[in-house]
Amino acid sequence: MRELSLNVMDVAQNSVRAKASLVEISVEESDRDDSMVITISDNGCGMTEEQVQQVTDPFFTTRTTRKVGLGVPLFKLSAEQTGGSFDIRSRIGEGTTTTARYVKSHVDMTPLGDINSTVEIFIRCNPDIDLVFTHRTDLGELRLDTRELREVLGDVSLDTPDVLEWIRQYLEEQSQIIYGGA
Repeated sequence: MRELSLNVMDVAQNSVRAKASLVEISVEESDRDDSMVITISDNGCGMTEEQVQQVTDPFFTTRTTRKVGLGVPLFKLSAEQTGGSFDIRSRIGEGTTTTARYVKSHVDMTPLGDINSTVEIFIRCNPDIDLVFTHRTDLGELRLDTRELREVLGDVSLDTPDVLEWIRQYLEEQSQIIYGGA
């Protein structure tokens, strides 16, 4: 994939298929440490140990609509090609955590891409699933927790155009701050 944000969307959609009610996406970038760590966790149905071992094989998928699953293997490759690492931990009935570690300065580092749009699209397409998004840099932290939004909004759905516009603007403003902009 051309952007890591697309890998994040793919893994987050796996969480939706696993019947998760909560998905947590964390991006930790550090120029000081020359690293980026992306973690996607969910409280879905989880996987067996055998499935965890097979999930990085492009010819393994639990989907019945196709015979290959390239999302997780490509995510793993993107981390390892930078000298980083990749890990999946899962327990039946508890959920799954996927972590990709990158060396940011490596020539093969794939750009993060538009992670804010990925978050917005995830919320738009899955308004009944809670999402906690955290993005940290050396300059600060952006955090969006849809559970907090639900408390304020009451019966207003997260996929309402005005709510999505507010989310988009909030992510944009906070991103400028954590990257040292306005």
